Amino acid sequence: MKANHKVVEAPGSKIKQEITKILYEQGYILAYKFDSDAKGHPVIKIALKWDAATKCNAIKDLKRVSRPGLRQYASVANMPRVLNGLGIAILSTSKGIMTDAKARQENVGGEVLCYIY
Repeated sequence: MKANHKVVEAPGSKIKQEITKILYEQGYILAYKFDSDAKGHPVIKIALKWDAATKCNAIKDLKRVSRPGLRQYASVANMPRVLNGLGIAILSTSKGIMTDAKARQENVGGEVLCYIY
């Protein structure tokens, strides 16, 4: 990872690792690394992507949709479109964690985890 970019560390889990991979594939983060701390717990290191001229992050906003107290599900027919297609929604489906566009392509619905734009 490059030293001049802001690096964020977060506790790791399988869901967070899949979300990190999606963010990298969609171009929202620069790089990531899955590691473990001294006790053996998983840690995710993420290099955030930002524009040096405007000093803006690539991720403008991240909104958690589904939470333990109130799960939000979407079928293929009522799949959310974030900012009319400019953002992405991340879903947990029976075929794994994927973006809203991929879920439409695979013709599966699921639990809406978050919106990113």
